[in-house]
Amino acid sequence: MALLNLRNHVVTFLLLAIFLVLAVPRNVEGQNSVADIVTPEFFNGIKNQAPANCAGKSFYTRDAFLNALNSYPEFGRADSTDNSKREIAAFFANIAHETTNFCYVEEIKKSDPYCTPNLPQYPCAAGKFYYGRGPIQLTGNGNYIDAGKAIGFDGLNSPETVAKDPVISFKTALWYWMTYVHSVVNQGFGATIQKINGPAECKGKEPAQVESRVRSYTNFCSKFGVAPGPNLSC
Repeated sequence: MALLNLRNHVVTFLLLAIFLVLAVPRNVEGQNSVADIVTPEFFNGIKNQAPANCAGKSFYTRDAFLNALNSYPEFGRADSTDNSKREIAAFFANIAHETTNFCYVEEIKKSDPYCTPNLPQYPCAAGKFYYGRGPIQLTGNGNYIDAGKAIGFDGLNSPETVAKDPVISFKTALWYWMTYVHSVVNQGFGATIQKINGPAECKGKEPAQVESRVRSYTNFCSKFGVAPGPNLSC
């Protein structure tokens, strides 16, 4: 009887251990998690390329990114470690380009309110501007309103929150990525460019901009020890 009880305890312990291992999100901790891949050296290596007087140097932090990541557990969780690394490389290549290596928190030109009129579901607040802000340069009243509803901030009346709260700022980037980009990552890096700024850059419109993104992506893939895959350009 004592031996049977011991066996039951052992089985219970093993089942509990397996459950705890499976319950830990792979992108939060554990081998090959996003936190393991996006090391302080990697993250700060991007920031260190920006001039010292850039607003983003103090605004964008790895801690803010990892904090925001808690709300998006599916980010960087592909069907293989290599594909996970490619997605992370693609994300950071695009935001490094959008922010010029974490230099800019807001768009340089602030004269355009980026308000699309005549859309009842996407109103614009008087005096508010919906120009690019954050790691992915969230733009347009529609995106601000949708992101605000998903994340929990007032995107309609307080779009400037994206340039003031670094965690919300990274959440908007991850929200946009998971909403519009995540599903096409397996089509190649070029597909991610198309989703983020395709109408302005792809099909030969801005080849230098596309090449800048591709260069960062291949560099990051190299740092992660993974091949970049096909279809790099859009």
